Amino acid sequence: MNDKKLILVVDDNPQNIKVLGNILKENGLSAAFAQTGIRALNSVKKKPPDLILLDVMMPDMDGFEVCKQLKQDATTKDIPVIFLTAKIEKEDVIGGLELGAVDYVTKPFNNKELMTRVNTHLELKAAKEKLKQALATKDKFFSIIAHDLINPFSALIGLSSLLATQNNQLSADEKEEFIQDIVRTSNQGYNLLKNLLDWSRAETGRMTVSLVTIDLQDIVYRSMALLDNNAKAKNIEIFSSIDTTLVFADEYMLDTVIRNLLSNAIKFTPVNGQVEISAKKEGPEVEISISDTGVGIKPQDIDKLFKIDVSHTTVGTAKEEGTGLGLILCKEFIEKNGGTIRVESEEGKGSRFYIRLLSGIDVTDTVGEKE
Repeated sequence: MNDKKLILVVDDNPQNIKVLGNILKENGLSAAFAQTGIRALNSVKKKPPDLILLDVMMPDMDGFEVCKQLKQDATTKDIPVIFLTAKIEKEDVIGGLELGAVDYVTKPFNNKELMTRVNTHLELKAAKEKLKQALATKDKFFSIIAHDLINPFSALIGLSSLLATQNNQLSADEKEEFIQDIVRTSNQGYNLLKNLLDWSRAETGRMTVSLVTIDLQDIVYRSMALLDNNAKAKNIEIFSSIDTTLVFADEYMLDTVIRNLLSNAIKFTPVNGQVEISAKKEGPEVEISISDTGVGIKPQDIDKLFKIDVSHTTVGTAKEEGTGLGLILCKEFIEKNGGTIRVESEEGKGSRFYIRLLSGIDVTDTVGEKE
């Protein structure tokens, strides 16, 4: 994976492009190039850069117009633009900054000055994105507390009040149905609170990761037993083909992930459906697969699943409600364990989630060799 920041250099002078490309490369950055304003705008649409070095004086479309169009587009307005200009009149500088540029460098430019300004604005952009993520996290947290957490408690109050005030008028079957609703709602509220607590601890750095060699089979069977009633209520069969399979992970975090993914699979699978969990060794890793015969996910929604700043929740096939927090928590926990999580889905046919973690066998062998 290439983690180098991408800088788009826009200049109609081939010599300037060559010099700037060498400077950026020497400083560990990747560069893309465009010699006209139109090509620059097209390049940004295809692959948004982390920062743009934009020449002011160009034929057909000057840098000011390019910057104006970038800042009018919601998808590109946050990309930092540094003007490269031989025009040092105060009015030109102010005009460029008013259009949304973050800085300017005069030609001929000093290499050290150029890179100082580039690195400064890359750092500012990263800090801004981190702050945006933090604010989105806070907003998500409060929206869950304000809305989603109220729902189960409102239901509990309503159901228990009916039992208390109309106990003599209710039949045995009606009472049993109310009691089952209370149990189901209580579990929903408990799971939500548990996820909220785990997520909060992870976000504030108060959750430590203890990586040990554990048997995946034990984790899976524990979650299957816990969710057995949920599956039976919809006559869903859960299959596991996992035998003794060692993985290197935090037991509590992996338990939370497997439980959430199995719970989701049951939630989005209709009556008489199937959920299957399997695992296979792939080199030094173990790939865990959890699949269902459920409703599937729309292609445009797949990218939203693991993003905290995108509100995305779906009601289950039995009207089960959720917050969208479970999958975000799964991704965070898996990444803290050095693993990856992804999903494949076809609307109307079901979904399959894949988790990759280090194999406990390989870790044990490595430790043995060192000893």
